[in-house]
Amino acid sequence: MLTIKREESDIDEGKIVNQIRALGIDMIDEAQSGHPGIVLGAAPILYTLYAHHLRFDILHPDWFNRDRFIMSAGHGSALLYSTLHMAGFNIEVDDLKKFRKLDSITPGHPEYGVTPGVDMTTGPLGQGIATAVGMAIAEAHLASYFHKKGQNVVDFYTYVLCGDGDLMEGVSYEAASLAGTLKLNKLIILYDSNRISLDGKTSLAFTENVGDRFSSFGFKVITVSDGENILELDNALKEAKTSDKPVFIEVKTTIGKFSTLENTNTVHGKPLSKEDISNIKKKMGLRDIAFAVSSDTIEDFQHFIQERNRNLYQEFVECLDTLEEEDREMLDFFLKKKRKIEITDFTYPYIEGMEGLRESSHRTLNAIAKNTNYLFGGSADLFGACNNYLENEGDFSYQHYEGRNIYFGVREHAMGAILNGLALVGYRPYGSTFLSFSDYLKPSIRLAALMNLGVIYIFTHDSISVGEDGATHQPVEQLASLRATPNLEVFRPADANEVIGSYKTILENVEGPAAIILSRNKVNILESTKTSEVIKGGYIVRGETLNLHGIIIATGEEVHLALEVARRLYSKGFDIRVVSMPNIKRFMRMNDEYRESILPVGIRKVVIERASSYSWNKIVFNDKYIISVDTFGESGSKTELDQRYGFDIPTLEEKIENLLK
Repeated sequence: MLTIKREESDIDEGKIVNQIRALGIDMIDEAQSGHPGIVLGAAPILYTLYAHHLRFDILHPDWFNRDRFIMSAGHGSALLYSTLHMAGFNIEVDDLKKFRKLDSITPGHPEYGVTPGVDMTTGPLGQGIATAVGMAIAEAHLASYFHKKGQNVVDFYTYVLCGDGDLMEGVSYEAASLAGTLKLNKLIILYDSNRISLDGKTSLAFTENVGDRFSSFGFKVITVSDGENILELDNALKEAKTSDKPVFIEVKTTIGKFSTLENTNTVHGKPLSKEDISNIKKKMGLRDIAFAVSSDTIEDFQHFIQERNRNLYQEFVECLDTLEEEDREMLDFFLKKKRKIEITDFTYPYIEGMEGLRESSHRTLNAIAKNTNYLFGGSADLFGACNNYLENEGDFSYQHYEGRNIYFGVREHAMGAILNGLALVGYRPYGSTFLSFSDYLKPSIRLAALMNLGVIYIFTHDSISVGEDGATHQPVEQLASLRATPNLEVFRPADANEVIGSYKTILENVEGPAAIILSRNKVNILESTKTSEVIKGGYIVRGETLNLHGIIIATGEEVHLALEVARRLYSKGFDIRVVSMPNIKRFMRMNDEYRESILPVGIRKVVIERASSYSWNKIVFNDKYIISVDTFGESGSKTELDQRYGFDIPTLEEKIENLLK
């Protein structure tokens, strides 16, 4: 290990790195669970980054213009926690001893909002790289706003540590391809290149030249031949920060360095033996005492950090005081923890006649965007089909970072992760594709829900009623899957009034992620739907005249069917209430009194929805009262499919009449 002589003192940086290693393997040994290979192999990378490059303030770990660090190889959490502890974050030795224990701040994989200094929840491989691209987009977009006004208040870098597994996952390459196209030069990826994966040597399944691949994306590629050499690592990072492109640094490392299992897959995810740990510490020149930390190494490490970062936070605060009121208000939104957007001075440009709900969404989104700078997003090559383009707001590109429309390309998975990065910086981002393709985003949606990020998903073409495109484009199970995701709000509005209500509820009242599910087909704006009622999740859109015989519950386009069926049945003596249920979770969270007023006990209830029946078991307890689609669709016109699957008016009327007799 290299010892670098500094002017102010002689500091053995190798000893600091070894102390980080020792704490990491002690944590894993204490938990009898974890991944020692990356701790021993990649510690010099993390040390060099934190000691000599990463801009942060341990007293203000969330200050806005800090550099971001993403441990995309989230199984390296022990390495991250030991580094953060020694760097001075509020993580005590006792917290390290509770690694992977219930209620600790050192969970098995890094979790955003749990551990000081952790900028993202990671673990599913590839997600960290892709989300970091979103952070770099956010920095470029926001920095361009202030740079135009002569201010340099936003200029942070986003760093990522990834491993072979991250680079095998397709999401990382989707996102990297876009990053290169956009020339996001504040993005720096450090690749822990040890040629070993969990099952064995990477040559079993991963043989491409990774550097060439990133070069083809438009990255500057740098190779560090000796991952133990701090000076070489330092110089690589210095060179990276001079690039006008995103940077990929391949660092040649040895997994499980110093272990008897080094350079094998066995050391990847298996705790080390006591004897091996003792020998490792002996090789590193450290005492064989669990969690023993040299105060000198901590002081030396923090000396580098404090000398380099001493005035950064104060300079940021002083810069805020020089901003014009409008610019300060702009940045204040990003400094808040709760980023709600009040819908004020909102005028929806209604049109006469019928329109598809994706058009209603387009009108609503554009009307809101005129009054706020915080909506930012795009489409997975479906602006024209999903109708979420912001008019007169420009396209986000390397030539125009001020633009608010992101062309993600056909990269749904990357889009989902990039939206998470935008939200982590502070935007209320949105992305769009067809509902059937929401499956491509599911891992990213799940992480958004875990991190409680204010991402908006606009999913169109919402049921078998899309018709001729056939079963591949006709969602059936997707609604149930999204509704089953904890902390994700799912809205399926019936008309333009409920579309407005959905956006208003999301932006003013929902802190976490939300999905808006929209029909492609044209529908009328109903006289009985109410924007203000959407927040309750479900409400009455047709009341009974005298004696309540039954209730039809519907969502989206099917509300129109329910109203027509109720009208027809009324002429036969059935007094039917119709309930629109744009958001099941919100309705179920309402108090018992309200839910009873809408769906009284003892009254027969029938659900109509062109999707899986599995969403409705808490409301309707007998499957025969759920008119749904539990098989895949087919190619054909909407009319033909409705007749085939029983959603034409005559069939619905007969079925519901028989159920209510």
